[in-house]
Amino acid sequence: MPKTLIIVTGPTGIGKTATGIQLACYYQTEIVSADSRQIFRELTIGTAVPPPTELTMAKHHFIHSHSITENYNASKYETEALNLLEQLFTKYNEVIMVGGSMLYIDAVCKGIDTMPDADPEIREMLKKRFQTGGIESLRLQLKKLDPEYYQTVDLKNPARIIHALEICLMTGKPYSSFRTNPQKKRPFNILKVGLNCPREMLHEKINHRVDKMVEAGLEKEARSVYHLRHLNALNTVGYREWFACFDGEIPREKAIELIKRNSRRYARKQITWFGKDPETMWFEPGRENEIIAALNNQIQQK
Repeated sequence: MPKTLIIVTGPTGIGKTATGIQLACYYQTEIVSADSRQIFRELTIGTAVPPPTELTMAKHHFIHSHSITENYNASKYETEALNLLEQLFTKYNEVIMVGGSMLYIDAVCKGIDTMPDADPEIREMLKKRFQTGGIESLRLQLKKLDPEYYQTVDLKNPARIIHALEICLMTGKPYSSFRTNPQKKRPFNILKVGLNCPREMLHEKINHRVDKMVEAGLEKEARSVYHLRHLNALNTVGYREWFACFDGEIPREKAIELIKRNSRRYARKQITWFGKDPETMWFEPGRENEIIAALNNQIQQK
């Protein structure tokens, strides 16, 4: 039978984990996480790592498998995930991938362009410029060096701008010139399941989940990695807001409020990104019977 990778994706807080586990149990297979933060063993509460009771219901991969001190990215994930899938497909006809990290999922489905290795000195120089002079000078330099990428990049995301400038300065070529490789073909079929619900309901889910994280000790977890706050892995919702609180920039309640707000904004970004893919089949959470019927129909047609 042809091998099939079933991807369960959608916005943060929608319930991807529960659906993924049910699908893994139905197909009697394993789960590959596509979450760019759950991969780090130092982070548990703020990344919503499933509890042990859920992790034992189906074998999971890429959860707490790496350290935040590693220079990990979507390119490395592509290589490691494809190697893992090759092994898993010798045992299973279907494998489940669960997560909402857009670049990681794209890396597995389409492949990502080969980027030059990072230059730590250039990156450090750009970071210092950002810390002392803000983001505007970096935006202007990117506009000059790579006007094509400037038109598409999130201009409020310093990490993306710094990374693009790093490649421009290191190679003398526009960052966008490394993003033109054709889509890679995979030796397995890919089916995508997207989960979503009305916006008001999703916002309630996100707010409730943040409250549960705070109750579970998110503030303490953030303090445990505060000394590593310069790492890119910690430039993420749920941690950077606490770091601002620890630095005395905002009060505790404001940090919690911002985590909720920024989580909702990230969810909207995910919905927009995944919504552009016409191959994704969309369902409301909890409709696993409908999802399985749709997947089986697609699998039989492949």
